[in-house]
Amino acid sequence: MGENAWVRDLEGALRDDTRLPFPLPCLKARGRTPNTPQRTRRHRAIFISDTHLGTRGCKAGALADFLAHNACDTLYLVGDIVDGWRLKHRWFWPASHNRVLEEILHKIDSGTRVIYVPGNHDEVLRDYCGREIAGVALAREAIHETADGRRLLVIHGDQFDGVIAYARWLAFLGDWAYTRALELNEICAAVRRMFGLPYWSLSACLKQKVKNAVEYICRFETAVVEEARRRGFDGVVCGHIHHAAIRDIDGILYTNDGDWVESCTALTEDARGHLEILH
Repeated sequence: MGENAWVRDLEGALRDDTRLPFPLPCLKARGRTPNTPQRTRRHRAIFISDTHLGTRGCKAGALADFLAHNACDTLYLVGDIVDGWRLKHRWFWPASHNRVLEEILHKIDSGTRVIYVPGNHDEVLRDYCGREIAGVALAREAIHETADGRRLLVIHGDQFDGVIAYARWLAFLGDWAYTRALELNEICAAVRRMFGLPYWSLSACLKQKVKNAVEYICRFETAVVEEARRRGFDGVVCGHIHHAAIRDIDGILYTNDGDWVESCTALTEDARGHLEILH
């Protein structure tokens, strides 16, 4: 099925749903942009999430390049692919975001199985879970069996926010951000001295926020792993927290495919069942 047919089917299925936070004409397909010759890497499966198409933070160019040069048998879209929350309030859809859609359409035409597990930012699509639209299976969750026989639960992960009382404004700050915070701390201290105000450490405050964010990540990982254990899975693939990882937690494999806003990461599986985070 061609790209235009795929888009027509999707539009036909969703056209009358007034709850959609973004207009569907943005999905109109065009000819795929030719790629610069480059070696294509083959995978058994690719997992990506938190691309947040429709926002300025989305690294759409890097994502489109990744999709163009990484082939797979199955592509899992693990939620927050389109940021309906942001698009509902302000429209932003440059050509680079269309190119991401073109690459996904091209994979479908090339025989790739695409499974879309909506997240909280594209939650309106959850009402269509259980349907298959032109080769794209929409599901609230998926089960992936690796080449070496492990059964992995595939979920976005936002359902665990209430369990661990996540404060949405917390974000994980890296070393670069903390270094800049130390520099700003000196300026802040000098200004406060000028106005006769007592010392207050900006860097200490931010460090506490980082500590809180790290604690949140640990609680999130624990909650997700316990769900996989309770349901008899060997492991779990998730997204949501924008923090890529592969680790064993008390005998359960925990994997997070990261995001395409900051880290630009994907989780991949090769023909032997080996899992890897690609940057």
